[in-house]
Formats: sequence, structure tokens, C-alpha cells
Amino acid sequence: MTPASPPDASATTDGRSLRRDRNRMAVIDAVLALYDSGNLAPSSDDIAERAGTSVRSVFRYFDDVDDMLRAAIGRQQERLEPLWTLDSFDGLPLDERIERFVAARVRLLDGMGNVGLVARMRAPFQPLIRAELDRVRATMRGQVALVFAPELAALGPDGAAVLAMLDVTCSWEARDLLRGDQGLSDAAARAAATGAIRRLLGTSV
Repeated sequence: MTPASPPDASATTDGRSLRRDRNRMAVIDAVLALYDSGNLAPSSDDIAERAGTSVRSVFRYFDDVDDMLRAAIGRQQERLEPLWTLDSFDGLPLDERIERFVAARVRLLDGMGNVGLVARMRAPFQPLIRAELDRVRATMRGQVALVFAPELAALGPDGAAVLAMLDVTCSWEARDLLRGDQGLSDAAARAAATGAIRRLLGTSV
């Protein structure tokens, strides 16, 4: 009789690792789903229920709540990756560049959703979240500078100040204020951003 082969230790380890990664991702996705639903400070019970696991298991995969939040923000950035890509704007007239850029930026900002708000709430207290937010803001500012480079260059020394104002106009914070505090519809908020860009660049509205 041939003795049974010993269990493959590497396969067992790989299986455990896969289960851990799968369960960890379920918790992260649960956190993001709760944010999307408007729960910006979900409890351990909320997260566990949404992830289909126990409260004890939730914190088996993270050092603490802030570690979980950092992982959720990272996951959100992965999801948003396709929205960061801009089509070529080379050779397009300014009005068309403005329209296309505003449409692309709105898709990105709306994709950030409540995670954008949570990140801004936690950034003052979490250096790693602050660093990620700074990176996102720098990338967004770089896109503005690239798309409107000819007009900014033509402004000479005033170009830096105008770029700063364009960056603010196209920011997550500006859209949140327009849609929330100002109560503008999506169409009105887009029109406001488009008009502001045109004015800043010295074109007719």
C-alpha cells in the first residue's frame, strides 16, 4: 500500500493567504460602500455586517481604524485610475478644451464621492492620508497646467496666480460647495465652473 503524500505546506499557506486577502478586501469594500451610502463614520458593527464577517475578524486584518481608512482610500484610488486619464487636448480651441476638461474633471470628482470628504476630515490628524491628499491635489493641479498651458504662458508673470485660481475652481472642494452649500444642480455647477475658467483665462462667457 502506497503511503499517502504529506500535505503540501506551501499550498496550505497560499490558501490561507488568499483567504486573508479576500476577507481583507471584503472589509475595505464594505467601508467604501458605507461611505457611499452616507455613513461617514461607520461603527465596527456596521462594517462587519456589511462585509458579512464578525467584528473580531474586521480588526484581524488592520492595525487600527486609521490603517483601515488608509487602505480604503488606496482602494478608491485604484478604482478611480481610469478617470485620471485625459484625452489629448492638443490643437483644440480653448472653448472645446474647457468643455472637455470640465466634463472629465466632474467625472473624477464625482467618482471620489464621500471618500474625498472623509480623506479631508482625517488628513489633519493622519500624516499618511495628508501625504496622499497632497499627491492627488498636485496631480490635479498638473492637469490644469497642462491643458491650459498656452493661455497661462501668454499671461506671463500673472500666469501663476491664474493657475492657482483655476486649480481652486476645478477642485473637489469647489464642486462640493457648489453642489452642497450653494445648492446648485449638476448642470448649474458645471456651467459655473466653465464660466469661471473662461473669465480667468480672459475669454468671453
